[in-house]
Amino acid sequence: MTNRERWLETIKFGNPDRIPFTPGGGRESTRKRWHSEGLPEDIGPKDIGIYAYRQVGGKMEFPAKGSVFPFNHRMIPEFEGKVIERKENSQVVQDWKGNICEIGLEFTVEHLQSAIDFCTRRWIKCPVESHEDWQDMKRRYNPDDPKRMPENPAELGEVVKNQDNLFTISFPGPYWQLREWCGFEGLSMMFYDNPKLVEEMIEFWQDFISELMEKTFQYVTPDMVHISEDMAYKGYSMLSPEMTRKYLLPCWRHWGELCQKYEVPLYGVDSDGFIGELIPIWIDAGMIFCDPIEVAAGNDINAFRKEFGKNMAYRGGVDKREMAKGGEFIKAEMERIMPVIKDGGFVPSCDHGIPSDVSWPAMLEYVELLAKATRWL
Repeated sequence: MTNRERWLETIKFGNPDRIPFTPGGGRESTRKRWHSEGLPEDIGPKDIGIYAYRQVGGKMEFPAKGSVFPFNHRMIPEFEGKVIERKENSQVVQDWKGNICEIGLEFTVEHLQSAIDFCTRRWIKCPVESHEDWQDMKRRYNPDDPKRMPENPAELGEVVKNQDNLFTISFPGPYWQLREWCGFEGLSMMFYDNPKLVEEMIEFWQDFISELMEKTFQYVTPDMVHISEDMAYKGYSMLSPEMTRKYLLPCWRHWGELCQKYEVPLYGVDSDGFIGELIPIWIDAGMIFCDPIEVAAGNDINAFRKEFGKNMAYRGGVDKREMAKGGEFIKAEMERIMPVIKDGGFVPSCDHGIPSDVSWPAMLEYVELLAKATRWL
């Protein structure tokens, strides 16, 4: 069974030979610790999972890394990333999205563009605070800009179609994208103070992404459409279920209809925080899987399976705090989620990026247990 087939069978509650093996990886600070504890310096971030698997005795082969078909939804042109003010213990910077924020001196502007490490920041000003700001922002999202498509789309599409790896296109959902433009506080207030502007921005983003999807689908149909939509914190959604249904569901549903039209097999969403009150809405939108199921936020994957049955599949769900403790704690954690692993529709993995309190020995311990649970050992 190919890796692509394995994913499709698992998420669709089929009968895979094995469950996809995705232990997750560490960011910069985590890898720095691991290198000091035995991980060779020449093992790159994308190879850590396979290396760890080999270290615990894994013999099975993994498919070669596949090609990708770029899906460029980012603003063109981007804002200039720069340091505005350097203080004694921090610095004020502008990131590529036009946000002004304060970060520690140990970070660079590049930390705000890529998930290099866990970078805490204090937001000062976001680029869209008014209708005039929005008019300026819109010009950066021309779906016909040639930079949004690869130079050889037909040729690359054929390569991607015929590879053994899962092909995914990912992009921000409406809540994520509006929060990027307006900031969390600014967007929260705008839902009440200027709902017409919120609706205008959501409609724009829906149409922009839809056009990029249709352009891409001319050349290749992805196996998975994955929306980034961080919109919850511990205990609750950042937007009430009622407002979520009113403002966001039509957009999600529209993209879901495009997935159906082009026979995209997997349609799913990512959100940190507690997602229990969002899952029913995602199901109504046509989504069939979600991640990363953060345990610290109150997500209980066993309870979710009981409540939502096989209407929703999952990826993630392994408590990073238990990984850090190791020993009997991580064993108990894997036993906790075993009923859902056996029931199908679940790709177990760390419930977010692996933090630096997880030692390299603890990582190996977790990888061995995960490999056994997913039938790779």
